[in-house]
This record gives sequence, structure tokens and C-alpha cells, in this order.
Amino acid sequence: MESALKPFRVLAYVVGCMLLVLCVAMVVRYGFGDPTLSKVIAPIHGGLYMLYLVAVMNLGMKARWTWQYMLGVMVGGTVPFLSFYIERRVTQRVQTEQAAATADA
Repeated sequence: MESALKPFRVLAYVVGCMLLVLCVAMVVRYGFGDPTLSKVIAPIHGGLYMLYLVAVMNLGMKARWTWQYMLGVMVGGTVPFLSFYIERRVTQRVQTEQAAATADA
């Protein structure tokens, strides 16, 4: 499960940072009338978000999460700053489950 956790963690941070940059780009676009930055950042963020969704699915399948939990984690990548919080909670959950599985074995 560790092999699925690391890409999830990296992508959660990258997507979270890109979402913040995208928010700034949207302010520049609609507040100041310059769409240049958002035209560059939006497709990059979209592609990275798709990779984030794949990483969530990979981790969720390996950790045997419910579909509702996986969807909640996926939605966490759409709200600024929430992906950082979700990443921390998911990491704690996975590490606790791994520790419990190791203790049982």
C-alpha cells in the first residue's frame, strides 16, 4: 500500500498548489481582464487533477475503501486548501491501517 500512498501524497500537494495558482489566474483573468495566465494554468491543472483521480483510485482499491470515501477524497482536490487537509487525514488513516495489519501479523 506504501507504493500507492507516495504518488497520492505527491499529487495531492501538486494539485493543491496548482489549484491555488489557478485561483490567482482566475482573479487576474476576470478582475484585470488578462486571460493569458489562466489559459496556461487551467489545462495543466486539469491534467494533474486527472492523475490525482487515478492515484486516489489506486490507493482506494488497495486500501479497500468504500466508494463514498474515495469520492470524498476525490472532491477534496477541487476546493482550495482542502487537498492539503485531506492528504494529511488519508496518510494518517493508511499508516494506522498498516500498523494494525503489521501488529496482527
